[in-house]
Amino acid sequence: MKSFSSLKAILAVGMLAGTLIGCAPSVTSSYRLEPVTGDVITIDGRPVTKAEQNGIGVVASFEREDMEFITLDIEVKNRTDHSIEVNPADFHFVALGASQDTLSEPTNTALALQRSAADPNYEAGRVKLKRKQEEKRLKRAKIFNTVLMVAAIASDVSSSGNSRSYHEYANKQAAHYLAYQGIAVKRAIDHSTFADRMQRYDYEEYRWRELALRANTLAPGESVRGFVYVPKLANATYLAMTYTVPEQAVIPVLFKQEYVQQKKQRR
Repeated sequence: MKSFSSLKAILAVGMLAGTLIGCAPSVTSSYRLEPVTGDVITIDGRPVTKAEQNGIGVVASFEREDMEFITLDIEVKNRTDHSIEVNPADFHFVALGASQDTLSEPTNTALALQRSAADPNYEAGRVKLKRKQEEKRLKRAKIFNTVLMVAAIASDVSSSGNSRSYHEYANKQAAHYLAYQGIAVKRAIDHSTFADRMQRYDYEEYRWRELALRANTLAPGESVRGFVYVPKLANATYLAMTYTVPEQAVIPVLFKQEYVQQKKQRR
């Protein structure tokens, strides 16, 4: 009975692994943002806005949705007679409703729903931690797969000598074949998941190192351009962006946000 219970557990794991392979989302969704304030013009089919205060200018447009972030293409221009500090942490976003009313945090309605742009240095550090966690996950999966294989072999050996008829023997052999196949499928999924996630982390590292707007000092007459990554605010109809240079300028830009869902045809 014990070996049969182990076999059923192994078969369940194999069936679950096969189910995971066959599952695919039937609906795709995406966010789109469009600037509605400032000097808005269209460049290469993309709405771009420009706003300025006290000699400090911001040019902004929506770039794309990127995993858990909304990506904005931002250029900061320094037209003052002194240097300024540019930092992505100085970009703040408040979620607004359809009437441009401020939305509340779901966990605390007394607070406004707002986020700051992602800090590239902090996020790059998180990528290193994610890699270590994924390596540990694969190691645990390998140990579990070994336990499953040992249990399957023990069940196979035990049941092969206890069959009362050829029909019973054939059924047990077929069941163990499925168990071995299930373990093989699970092992393949584990390694595929590991490879996919590590590839994603490679991209994330590149994103924070090469694409993101980073903190730096901007001399008079200079400009800097890069991507600013905003955590998604799903319920917002508008995003009110504010770029602040302490004691010098507060530059607001309003974006209208649209959430689009499209059905994906199954192959």
